[in-house]
Amino acid sequence: MFKLLLIEDDTTLFTEIKDRLSQWSYDVYGITDFSKVIQEFTEIKPDLVIIDIQLPKFDGFHWCRMIRSHSTIPIIFLSSRDHPTDIVMSMQLGADDYMQKPFHFDVLIAKIQAILRRVYNYNTDPVELKSWCGAAVDYEKNVVSNEAGSIELTKNEIFILKLLIEKKNKIVSRDELINSLWEDKRFISDNTLTVNVNRLRKRLDELELGRFIETKVGQGYMAAEEANSFD
Repeated sequence: MFKLLLIEDDTTLFTEIKDRLSQWSYDVYGITDFSKVIQEFTEIKPDLVIIDIQLPKFDGFHWCRMIRSHSTIPIIFLSSRDHPTDIVMSMQLGADDYMQKPFHFDVLIAKIQAILRRVYNYNTDPVELKSWCGAAVDYEKNVVSNEAGSIELTKNEIFILKLLIEKKNKIVSRDELINSLWEDKRFISDNTLTVNVNRLRKRLDELELGRFIETKVGQGYMAAEEANSFD
């Protein structure tokens, strides 16, 4: 049974969501003290976090940033705020998805199922370590390392990188990436993919690798390679 942490201060909404998710055999936890979100997160050890933006003490962006400093666990924002900057901010902080209230519960379930399936079941390759542009890419640990150091990527970031590396020097269309990541692009803003790729590229810049993720305007993205850099 997957454990979900729902960080929501509206007790009525929390109870409603918890009851519905429990019907799908998810074990749902809430926060009892909104000044100790990280402590409770650490104790619960959830498989996925659903978080609102407007919360007591500190907002959801703060807690997303704190969670990301501890873990690469999937995070879904669930908020009544619909300004594009809120969506962009959530993705830049490492969230995997963003849903606006009011929402269709079936869509929430579909997103949760898709993320859990991708994060915990997508890795079927017998070889977990790849070489790319002189760096070691560990799909299992979500880590990329080279002489410049080592970075840990989020589940979305490593999944995007994996798709691009598997088709090195070939353009991967935006539709293919969106469908692979979120399965149903009807519920995904095109800008969401852009933010995720830009965030991946920014992280790779720490290892001087960001330039090898190329944008092909109007087509998609491509992982370039240096001579003899791939196995």
